[in-house]
Amino acid sequence: MCKIPEAAKVAVLTGEKKIDVREFPIPEINDDEVLVKVEGCGICGTDVHEYKGDPFGYIPIQLGHEGTGTIVKLGKNVTKDYSGKPLSVGDKVVTGLKPCGTCDTCVKHPEQIHLCDGGEIFGLLPGEENFFHGWFGEYIKIKAGGVIFNVSDMEDLDSRLLIEPAAVVVHAVEKAKEIFNFKHDSYVLIQGCGPIGLLLLTTVRTMGCRNIIAVDGDEKRLGMAKKLGANWTINFLKEDAGMRVKELTEGKGAEMAFQCTGSPKAASTIWHYVRRGGAMCELGFFVNNGDTTYNPHLDICNKEIKVTGSWTYQAKDWLQAMEMLKEAMKQGWPVGELVSHKFPLDAINEAMETNIRMDGFKIAIVNQ
Repeated sequence: MCKIPEAAKVAVLTGEKKIDVREFPIPEINDDEVLVKVEGCGICGTDVHEYKGDPFGYIPIQLGHEGTGTIVKLGKNVTKDYSGKPLSVGDKVVTGLKPCGTCDTCVKHPEQIHLCDGGEIFGLLPGEENFFHGWFGEYIKIKAGGVIFNVSDMEDLDSRLLIEPAAVVVHAVEKAKEIFNFKHDSYVLIQGCGPIGLLLLTTVRTMGCRNIIAVDGDEKRLGMAKKLGANWTINFLKEDAGMRVKELTEGKGAEMAFQCTGSPKAASTIWHYVRRGGAMCELGFFVNNGDTTYNPHLDICNKEIKVTGSWTYQAKDWLQAMEMLKEAMKQGWPVGELVSHKFPLDAINEAMETNIRMDGFKIAIVNQ
């Protein structure tokens, strides 16, 4: 077992576009908590929004919620992960939500704990008292009640870094299944080929869908969509995307569309890609990026489109996310290439700026 130091680095957002890497004493854990040595953590769009302007009013905060690491200390009451797998020192883990356990949702609708108003996500907890509760650091303390998963069977770090965003995608697909019956020959459209859109594409492909259309304005991202199995790619900056979608779908439009961009303008155009009687899932807005417009007659009523939103994930979605990533790797699909840039913790500001410039796909902080 590795020796635990007395102090460790924590990356603290202290101002607009300013993260300071500081050293603090590592906190003790109680019988219901877990101490994890951080291997790495992906940068999410939510992290970038907070970095750019603190829209949530969280400063000071230690960000990072797409992390993975190794258990170095385990409270005596923590013996199993969420799925019932045994836990021990040395196991590789990832974390999900921490529901409050007492609200109406937690008590009456435990299948919807992701909608708990008092729920917490490690890496989105403000204040100095929550330092060591985010993944952008050298160690993280998992609070009592936090959902934790043993992922020791996934040795590849890049794959483990993708589990959290893959859980977001799996949840969106499960929501889509409530309004759409996926078939092998369904025309499925994905708008936005960032990490979420590309993982969604991969998930849909593992389901056997063979008519996948990817829409984006970046050729590099469209190229990755093609590598991951998109049948057709459309650069909306170079051609009329609506007309091209019609050409590809026998003049009708996509049967199921996913909006993954977080752009209000994009959210107003996706309706044009969906056929009459089709369906659409919105999963691009985990922060308030502003209002959008649509025509209720032409876009919804006349087409009789079914619409659903998707918010984060349920705990069970993580289990399917892991299986999806394993299947993608088994098939030889280059999902690991989504982790395109890795930076040490001390270069976290550079990593954030790289993400803002959209220089790669998934930017990650990886400890040495």
